[in-house]
Formats: sequence, structure tokens, C-alpha cells
Amino acid sequence: MNTRRTFLSAVAAGSLVPLHRAVGQATPAAVAGPRSSHPIALSTYSLWRFRNDELRDFHKCIDIADEMGFDGVELLLYQLEQNEMLSHSKLMSYKRHALRLGLPLVGLSTHQGWVTPDRQLRKENTDRTIGQIEVAYKLGIPTMRVNTGRWGTSGSFDALMKNRGIESPLPGYTDEDAFPWVIEALEACIPTAEKCGVVLALENHWGLGLTPEGILRIVDAVDSPWLQITTDTGNFLEEPYERLEKIADKTVFVQAKTYFGGGQWYSLDLDYPRIGQILQKHNYRGYISLEFEGMEDYRTAIPKSLELMRAAFPRVPA
Repeated sequence: MNTRRTFLSAVAAGSLVPLHRAVGQATPAAVAGPRSSHPIALSTYSLWRFRNDELRDFHKCIDIADEMGFDGVELLLYQLEQNEMLSHSKLMSYKRHALRLGLPLVGLSTHQGWVTPDRQLRKENTDRTIGQIEVAYKLGIPTMRVNTGRWGTSGSFDALMKNRGIESPLPGYTDEDAFPWVIEALEACIPTAEKCGVVLALENHWGLGLTPEGILRIVDAVDSPWLQITTDTGNFLEEPYERLEKIADKTVFVQAKTYFGGGQWYSLDLDYPRIGQILQKHNYRGYISLEFEGMEDYRTAIPKSLELMRAAFPRVPA
């Protein structure tokens, strides 16, 4: 008892070093007030990249995001194998894993293809998209990236990138034919999105989303709060800042690309503080999801990218 009293008295007097400091751990500084930057998420695409099979598993991606200090994770649905997609218990294991780490799943990135005169094929893509919305709902994910799809006349994606995302329509058709197809398909998805509480976010991607005018034409025609925009900082290859400004007001999610080591298809020297100012001007306060697309090893490039994002996207008071 005397030993215990002596110990407690010493701690109260400050003459003993606390246990966590005795084992070499620094005392974290207490920081009051709101967070200093937008919440920064890691897209699992940054790791898998359609080629790194050892980084395909969502559990591993979630662990890496946690270890590197991200605030959330965006899942690329393409990474799931078909048997995983059909397994409810497997899907729920990702939700449970993220919860245990205190790391929210904040976005689901999906693919669609509505730019086709084939009505049955468009219907199949709509049905698949509705199923993807329900996957997002099961995982507790509030927003889902969608795209228009493209004509497919380029052949390979490498060829499309060589032509800077520009693609000729199928013979006998124009882009004007395709806009009603995409609008009709997205309108069919809206009731499920509203029921599930998942905001669809059309990305400035290839196809009809290649220009701000194209993406706004679709979003404005659907005219629903359940269809907004995913802004990808790396998909406007010309006049990026002027074009990003045009879609900023309807942006609910941001994918920010970095290219350390040189890009796989191209590199952009983006002024991220300027992009941050554009988003601030339009009162964007949501997530920034890192899409690393460079050739440097992810173990060094992604931490550098995170540092860049935190500096470029301060979260100023509303």
C-alpha cells in the first residue's frame, strides 16, 4: 500500500515519466477547432490500377489507406470479382473492416455504357447500374460515380488516350443521338438512388462527359438532386481551370489525380492551390479522393500526394 501511495504521489508531482513516454512514444499535441483541410480519401484505383493484382483486395487497400493517414476510402467496384459481388457476407466484411479502423467508405466508382443505339444493351447497363446503387446502399456509401460510356470506335483505351479522349461516333450517328439515350437511362436510375439515399455523380469522363457543356446538359436535363457531378481534376486535358469552374457548382465529390514518376497515358502539371480556390468559391466542402496515376512506387508517391492534397485543399469555415 505504501508503495502504491508513493507511486501515485510521484505521478501527481510530475516526478515520474508517464508509461507511454517511457517506451518512446511522443505525446500528441492537442489541436482544438475544426479540421484544417478537406477530408482526403484514397481511391482503391490508386493501388490496383487494373494491373497490380497483389493490391486488388479491398481489405488490403483499406489497411493501406489507414496506415498512410487518409480520412476515407473510395472503392472502385471493378476490383471486385464476380463471386465477391454476389456474396453478401463478403461485401459486409469490407464495411465491418472500415468501421473497425474508423475509416468511412465514402464513394463507389462504377462504369456504365449508354452511348449505343442498341436499346437492349442500354437497358442491361441501366439494370446493372441500379444493382450498383443497391451495393452502395448496403455498404453505407453516400455517393456513386457514374459515367456516360463511349462509342467504342477507338478500339483500345490506349488509342483513346492517344487521341486525348476524342472519339468518332458510330457510322450514321452523332453525339446528338446519344444525349437522349443517356438522359433516359439516368432518369430510370433516379428512383432507386433516392430510395437508397445514394447521390449519383456523373463524372467529367470520356464519351459525352468530355466537356463541361456535355456533362451539364445531362445533369440539367435530369434535374434531380440525386444526380450531381463527380469532378475529376485530370480529365480536362485543355483549359482545365476554366472547365473545372463550370462544373464546380454541381460537384458533390472530387477525384484528384497526381502523376509522380510520369503518367501512364499522360501527365498534367495541375495547380492544385488554384483548383482548391475554385472549389472554395463554389462552397464545396466535401471529400477529395486521390487517384494516383503515376509510375512511381505507390509507397512513396501516395504519401507525397496526400501531403499535396492537404496543403492545396484547406477547409475554410463556411
